[in-house]
Amino acid sequence: MAITATLHGGSPIAHGAHRYENNAATREQPWVRRLILTLALAFFVLFLLMPLVVVFHQALAKGWGAALAAVTDPDALAAVRLTLLAAGIAVPLNLVFGVAAAWSIARFEFRGKQILSTLIDLPFSVSPVIAGLIYVLMFGAQGWFGHWFIEHDIKIVFAVPGIVLATMFVTFPFVARELIPLMQAQGRDDEEAATVLGASGLQTFWRVTLPNIKWGLLYGTILCNARAMGEFGAVSVVSGHIRGQTNTMPLHVEILYNEYNFAAAFAVASLLAMLALVTLALKSWVEWQANRPVAQQEII
Repeated sequence: MAITATLHGGSPIAHGAHRYENNAATREQPWVRRLILTLALAFFVLFLLMPLVVVFHQALAKGWGAALAAVTDPDALAAVRLTLLAAGIAVPLNLVFGVAAAWSIARFEFRGKQILSTLIDLPFSVSPVIAGLIYVLMFGAQGWFGHWFIEHDIKIVFAVPGIVLATMFVTFPFVARELIPLMQAQGRDDEEAATVLGASGLQTFWRVTLPNIKWGLLYGTILCNARAMGEFGAVSVVSGHIRGQTNTMPLHVEILYNEYNFAAAFAVASLLAMLALVTLALKSWVEWQANRPVAQQEII
């Protein structure tokens, strides 16, 4: 130990003192640790756990029969179908876009690369309500392209296409932003080695790139799907709030609540809450799998 310390330019005593200082710097008094832990738990209970408990409690306030009737109501089922349809279209398209954008930014150098990276973050800085208003100004009856769509009997705003477009806008950064830092950290060595060995671009992607990013891709897809199903602001602007036709689950909850039908509103909201719990469980599982040693993942 003394020889090692001397070779590195210091004495054993100095190195021991340095380690002691580092340990002391990361230690706190017991009362400080208890206070921080108490504040964290109090925040979790008051702002995360209690609202979740209230949702399920209010959903069952009139019994299981009333809750079941609320979620099996034709308008509620139509809202569920529309939510699944919008997410089913937006998420796969954003997955393809996210992979393409991450591949381009992480693997290539080109003019406008920083602009593309900035545009990917645009939905994070623009209010969802403004995002929905953009589509109204473009495709509405008085919008830029509204007259052309009316003449050709194509409905965008206050119809399913507008809801899908709004959902895509607010969710498209999730996959790309999850993959870009991951692919940048991994570097290009594996792809270049595969190319040198004679693999085509498609073979390199399926056999090298995709296995390396699979957990990040799944993680981003889960977050994208959760946002797509829970989006309210942008969808509210372009939907028109037509019951049974253009109402998604969040919009249906709002209508029921405004009609003072609280039990039904919370019953439908409990479906979204269960979606959040499932998303959290999947997210935790993906993080656990991604952090496991590679050898253990290959065994599975």
